[in-house]
Amino acid sequence: MNGNFGRILWYVFATTKGGPTRVRIVNLLEKRPYNMHQISKELKLDYKTVQHHIRVLEENRVLTAEEKKYGTIYFPSAMFENVKDIFNEIKNKVGEK
Repeated sequence: MNGNFGRILWYVFATTKGGPTRVRIVNLLEKRPYNMHQISKELKLDYKTVQHHIRVLEENRVLTAEEKKYGTIYFPSAMFENVKDIFNEIKNKVGEK
């Protein structure tokens, strides 16, 4: 399973135009959970941009969400945590912009 998920990570972060932005989002969420509004403020990104990238990351099981009273918070999924070394390899190759 990790091999397939590793390929998904390469696709999501390295072969798409939005990959560097997704790397920035995941780097932020590795420090602590944030909601979309907080992510957009921290990374100085448009809210709609963050919304799009969060959806892509959730669909590909990189992030997971937890409903809270004042907004959904996001954090790296358990599956992602198991292959963080692959993410770090990708991050080093594509660089964080």
